[in-house]
Amino acid sequence: MQPIQGIQLPTLQPADKKSDVAETEKNFTNMLSGIVSEVKNQQESADSAVQQLHAGGAKNLHEAMIAMEQADISIRFMVQVRNKALEAYQEIMRMQV
Repeated sequence: MQPIQGIQLPTLQPADKKSDVAETEKNFTNMLSGIVSEVKNQQESADSAVQQLHAGGAKNLHEAMIAMEQADISIRFMVQVRNKALEAYQEIMRMQV
């Protein structure tokens, strides 16, 4: 009979916190910038569809309505993201240290 061998855990290396935080901040900033630019593009697309519709250039009313609804949903989503971010910030500020 042989004794049970111990499990060897790998040694943990300390994380480089500054680079991790900077990378996370950069990714978060890029994500938010992407969302804002996407919403802006959808809003511009909806505006041009409505202008074409008013000028008589657009023949499909449903395409203009779809573009407007997509822009509306995107704006509502962006507002909700902003609200959640503000709520999280306020919650952090209320924490006692």
